[in-house]
Amino acid sequence: MKIVFAGTPEFAVPSLRALVAAGHEVVGVITREDAPHGRKRVLTPSPVATAAEELGLPVLRANTLDDAATAWAAALAPDLGVIVAYGGLVREPLLSLPSHGWINLHFSELPRWRGAAPVQRALEAGEQTLGVTVFRLVAALDAGDVLTRDAREFAPGTSAGAALTELADFGTAAVLEAVSLLASDPAAGEPQRGEETYARKLTREDGKIDLARPAPVVLAHWAGVTPEPGAYALHEGQPLKLLELAPLAETSDLGATDVDLAAAPGTVTLIGGAAVLTTSDGPLLLRRVQPAGKPAMEAAAWLRGRDGQAVLA
Repeated sequence: MKIVFAGTPEFAVPSLRALVAAGHEVVGVITREDAPHGRKRVLTPSPVATAAEELGLPVLRANTLDDAATAWAAALAPDLGVIVAYGGLVREPLLSLPSHGWINLHFSELPRWRGAAPVQRALEAGEQTLGVTVFRLVAALDAGDVLTRDAREFAPGTSAGAALTELADFGTAAVLEAVSLLASDPAAGEPQRGEETYARKLTREDGKIDLARPAPVVLAHWAGVTPEPGAYALHEGQPLKLLELAPLAETSDLGATDVDLAAAPGTVTLIGGAAVLTTSDGPLLLRRVQPAGKPAMEAAAWLRGRDGQAVLA
């Protein structure tokens, strides 16, 4: 089939590369316009744009799938549209343009976690089984018939960034299977069944961690907002980014036998060369932090400059 692909971030690149490697005719790629990145705000192509150009594929940069994008896609006469994290809605008449419609790789087990941040919200809710679903795109949000799906387990403390990277590679098999299924049966697909939940977009305020909650809840919240929008707590009224946080199952891991776990929640103490963060019911290992206006550093080094202890709120 002739495929037009729409996607933008790094998480969409494995699907694009997999379609090309499998021998499918990708006739064009739509991605969002170059965006400023870094402290110097240099205009930078999206990861999908870079990959498409490496593969020698025609690229359209567009922040909305408007009439111009529709006309561009129509000239390619695609049989199928494949979208992975493009960052915009596909509306009519583009939605009905390909003869086989559009399919979408979504990073959840639909209908759970429809919306913009499925992996982030699932991790924040304490879920460790994360899935992928390839479904038919329809006008309603993430509501089309399911073609393929799969899932796998992730360890507690796996960040959303790490989970998305793994799911992006893992999900390519589901995309290829869905394309093959449609090629043999254009009417394929089954209605979604189960509880519908919505994964709303994350904001900076979502990154504020409540350290007075139990350790598993704190770790889950941290995982869901890392790396974006970024987890943080307040130290002396200023935000302190919590870049790396991990479970601490055994205090013997610290090389200390007299660990005081009775400190108030939010207390970070240098113990056995490690930064130990106290929550309401147990410790976590704080590995890396970034103070306001300063570069990232090891949490233990940050604590050594504060006599081995700090209190976060």
